[in-house]
Amino acid sequence: MLVSLGIRDLAVIERIDLDFRGGLTVLTGETGAGKSILLDALGLAIGRRAAAALVRPGCGRASVSATFSVSADAAARALLDERGIDADGEVVIRRSLGADGRGRAFVNDAPVGVAFLADLGELLVEVHGQHDQRGLLKPETHRAILDAFGGHDAELRDTAACYRDWREARRALERVTADEETSRERREELARDAGELETLAPEAGEDEALAAMRSRLSNAQKIAEALTAAMAALEEGNGAEARLRRASGELDRVREVAAGAVDEPLAALDRALLEMNEAADGMARAGRELAADPDALERLEERLFALRAVARRHRVAVDGLPDVRRRLVAELAALDDGKSVLERLGKVEAAAAEAFETACARLSRSRSEAARDLDRAVSAELEPLRMATARFSTSLRPLAPHERRAEGAERAVFQVVTTPGAPPGPLSKIASGGELSRFMLAIKVAAQPGDRSRTLIFDEIDAGVGGAVSDAVGKRLHRLARGGQVLVVTHAPQVAARADRHIRLAKDGDGASVAATATPLDAAGRREELARMLAGARITEAARAAADSLLRTGTG
Repeated sequence: MLVSLGIRDLAVIERIDLDFRGGLTVLTGETGAGKSILLDALGLAIGRRAAAALVRPGCGRASVSATFSVSADAAARALLDERGIDADGEVVIRRSLGADGRGRAFVNDAPVGVAFLADLGELLVEVHGQHDQRGLLKPETHRAILDAFGGHDAELRDTAACYRDWREARRALERVTADEETSRERREELARDAGELETLAPEAGEDEALAAMRSRLSNAQKIAEALTAAMAALEEGNGAEARLRRASGELDRVREVAAGAVDEPLAALDRALLEMNEAADGMARAGRELAADPDALERLEERLFALRAVARRHRVAVDGLPDVRRRLVAELAALDDGKSVLERLGKVEAAAAEAFETACARLSRSRSEAARDLDRAVSAELEPLRMATARFSTSLRPLAPHERRAEGAERAVFQVVTTPGAPPGPLSKIASGGELSRFMLAIKVAAQPGDRSRTLIFDEIDAGVGGAVSDAVGKRLHRLARGGQVLVVTHAPQVAARADRHIRLAKDGDGASVAATATPLDAAGRREELARMLAGARITEAARAAADSLLRTGTG
């Protein structure tokens, strides 16, 4: 709610300070008295476009300050908190404009840009007039108006929550899906390498063992010759075994009479015979092994080369291949788990999408019912505004699946018919300036009575309409202001008579210097101003009597 407005050196305004309160406030005055300039000043405060020509001639700078009260749960408060600007129930906006076109803006003494100021202004003030019905001329606002009328807060929260859940599930699925191609290639690579190692089945220490065996097989002929020579040496002459047995026999004959003197050498000879026999058996066995498989060397070299090639590819020693195999198997299992994660996320996304669709359908049904009720409510307001033949309808247009967001599955478009028999068309395309103003008022009264969140401003909404229509306009403006704050610039005494507060704008000064003044009127002042609006420059007693009648009607 607007609390106060201060203006310095703006166009015809030299200095004006006004206080405001809730209810209906009307601004009246002769043409050119500064009513529109006062609204322009408020427009500067809420981020409207600024032009150096607005600076009062002879002055270097114009400035505007506006104070608003905001509740803790207001959208404007949330925007300020997001920006880090303290706003303990009050927002003070200051904006200055230099004659060179440069300007500055502050919110609670924090410097801000005009874009932020405009965003904040949208949440604080709503301006309507024959050429400024921004909310109604923008179809994207129609759905919000319908939802406010229908009281769809619960459905909107549920739809928004389901949309967030679906979007998060979709993003998670898309992230995993985007990685799936890479994962699939990696899975194929891992399966190939793990299968290769599974087939090779490398063992720890195998490289050294195979190298030794390779060396033995590579030197088989030399080893065979050595074995033959060694066997021949054992058998040369009478043979080593025969000589050892003869020596053992000689000692064995005297063992009993030697009293243990030959026991130790006799035992050594027995061990020598045993070791010699084992050596002979070993040489024979080695000889048989060397001659048993002539292709063993080729197979051994093939395996050794295969192991070493795989080891080089994995950049490890051959002895490290068993660890590589375990790692590959583990990674492959993890990727297989990732595939199951993809399947799980797909199910989660599908369930979230279904929940969102269900929430959208529920909201759509509520909107359809609210649209019918809104059409009836607006139509009921049109007849008193002398638009009995006009028709108003709310069209709900489905959105494509990829267009749906947290607000649901359709857009709302207000359509009107002003000529009987003509097809309905968008509000901004069909209605004339005066009709548009009355359509706007009918919608505001029907859809958002008692809106406390923003200050509503109506700029000459009654222009071009007669006394009976002006009276109907005044009644509806007064009704709309009951729960909030409405400011109206008007030339209609029927509207002004309904005001809770009346401010008169006038020009003061001579031809060389003219300045606008703004004066809050008391009861007597209101009577005179209404009489002037009724009679013109020359106020008569009849005009005063008519003003008294209007005031009685307006307060009755």
